[in-house]
Amino acid sequence: MDLYPPPGRHRGLLKNRFRRHGIYWLPNLITSGAMFAGFYAIVQAMNGRFELAAMAIFVAMVLDGLDGRVARFTRTQSAFGVEYDSLSDMVSFGLAPALIAYVWALQGMGRLGWVAAFVYCLGAALRLARFNTQVEVADKRFFQGMPSPAAACLVAGLVWAMNEYQIQGRDIRWLAWSVTLIAGLTMVSNVPYYSGKDINLRKSVPFWVVVVIAFTIGIVVSFSNTLPELLFGLSVAYAASGYGYGAMRYFERRRAARRHAPPRPGSGDPGSGSA
Repeated sequence: MDLYPPPGRHRGLLKNRFRRHGIYWLPNLITSGAMFAGFYAIVQAMNGRFELAAMAIFVAMVLDGLDGRVARFTRTQSAFGVEYDSLSDMVSFGLAPALIAYVWALQGMGRLGWVAAFVYCLGAALRLARFNTQVEVADKRFFQGMPSPAAACLVAGLVWAMNEYQIQGRDIRWLAWSVTLIAGLTMVSNVPYYSGKDINLRKSVPFWVVVVIAFTIGIVVSFSNTLPELLFGLSVAYAASGYGYGAMRYFERRRAARRHAPPRPGSGDPGSGSA
């Protein structure tokens, strides 16, 4: 075996290895766009332009939803793409929202402010790590904990909506603190959130579904002048939906356990000896 191949052969080996382990440019280009949107949000927050920072978070959310679907549609999924997507999510939905919330409202709160921002950032990191380790065994219909894009849109939606009414972050710092902290903790909770991954666009649906979709599009267009408030309202509704569905499942389990529980002695059953 030749331990020291000539330079030309060495370059050929590297070229062949790159071909075998290359990356797909289209989905990773979209992922890079999502990362750039998160970086842009950080820069604009540092410059005090919070409206643009919040808008960039929503743009990152749209791009993050596209890269995986494009990869599946074009059959260009790869382990590299999965890891790169997680790093992009950490920038766009972990670091960027935490920094936006801190600069906008929390920096005047001293230790409480940066603790809330760090809890959010840590929650996003743990959420992404848990998702990557459970992706093969988790229920595809539901997320365990609020997904990081939804948490980021909740924080960014608050900033954007309040900015529309010229409300400064320091005036509602306790509200911003609560939203940031709750969003961070909910990401690492066991609260179930509907993922929408079981929706099959190739499957036929009843006519009323088309009517509902058209009606929803009409509402969005009608409220286009109040887009920040609409997006923030949708983010709050999705954040609350997990707790609502979790409570419903909890009470259903308790009801089922009570139904199948053995009767207590002396509760009136024929074998208990009571009259």
